[in-house]
Amino acid sequence: MCGIVGLFLKDPSLEPQLGAMLTDMLITMTDRGPDSAGIAIYGRDNAAISKLTVQSDTPDPAFATLEHDLGTALGTQVHLRRQDTHSVLEIPRGTLGAARAALTAINPDLRVMASGDTVEIYKEVGLPKDVADRFGLWSMSGTHGIGHTRMATESLVTTMGAHPFNTGPDQCLVHNGSLSNHNRLRRKLQREGIHIETENDTEVGAAYLTWRMQNGATLGEALESSLNDLDGFFTFLVGTKDGFGVVRDPIACKPAVMAETDQFVAFGSEYRALVNLPGIDHARVWEPEPATVYFWSHQDTVTPTKKAA
Repeated sequence: MCGIVGLFLKDPSLEPQLGAMLTDMLITMTDRGPDSAGIAIYGRDNAAISKLTVQSDTPDPAFATLEHDLGTALGTQVHLRRQDTHSVLEIPRGTLGAARAALTAINPDLRVMASGDTVEIYKEVGLPKDVADRFGLWSMSGTHGIGHTRMATESLVTTMGAHPFNTGPDQCLVHNGSLSNHNRLRRKLQREGIHIETENDTEVGAAYLTWRMQNGATLGEALESSLNDLDGFFTFLVGTKDGFGVVRDPIACKPAVMAETDQFVAFGSEYRALVNLPGIDHARVWEPEPATVYFWSHQDTVTPTKKAA
């Protein structure tokens, strides 16, 4: 049992409140998973920069000269913004691959939490409120985000085992459920060159979607194929640069509820996660159907694309 939440903003005037609203939603789900918690925040795209969110268990020495060291390695200016055990590194667009390679040489103990143009991921062991307070999630702004509070069933309670999992640029996944074929699928994906760092089944789910999209599938097509290729019970909430997608397995035994107004689309494991959202009393509220893909995008439309598998 875990708790997952998501918020996609249609109304730009709500963007300064995204962190506060999403954090409140996640704290409401605390009793569904007290082990660890995390949030992915998507900000406005800046065509000049990309971002790497990195984590260290010894942040003071790890981050002391990191801005300078990475800038020297890349031969360009780097901006570091520290948030407790995490730091967001802003680098010139087009240098993500070189930056990740340089980080390994600079400090192999650094862990990359997120990579992309707009996404930042903050996650640690602990209750959602404690994690939110450590990182100042309440004051963060953005266009959309997803969050997770975990009750560990498949792997150790660690920072790397917490959700969300980022396995492709600006793509991340949170998951409620359990995948029964993740060990076999992990081996297959690793043979295909997909990097997987943990024993967590959710990271395999995220990596599977990345692999499918690297081979030409859209997110919707990748989510549809997951219904055939992933065994187990799952509700997936996937964040992308432009929006988020939702899919539940054909049995759909894991709870999920959605709400939509002119201002936002919201997702929660339970309705109580949504009750403090503005205008929720007038929202269209429904339970996502089994084996059906829903997707909202700022790029194309705020109407879901639903495809029965």
